[in-house]
Amino acid sequence: MSDPSANPSADASPAAATPPATSATTSEVPAFGWSGYAERVNGRFAMLGFVAVLLVEALSHDTFLHWAGLVP
Repeated sequence: MSDPSANPSADASPAAATPPATSATTSEVPAFGWSGYAERVNGRFAMLGFVAVLLVEALSHDTFLHWAGLVP
């Protein structure tokens, strides 16, 4: 009988060695420029920024512009 562990490359497929071409959450390919994927990521970062501004205002009891020193 032959030992299957003697030839490990026989069980490994070439597709298993390459990373997937799509995103982990969608079937879209990550792309730069005006793509749906890029717009979705941009929107998520915008939401994080908006929540961060709300947290700064809530915790400092001051407006963001005044807190950042942009308005006297």
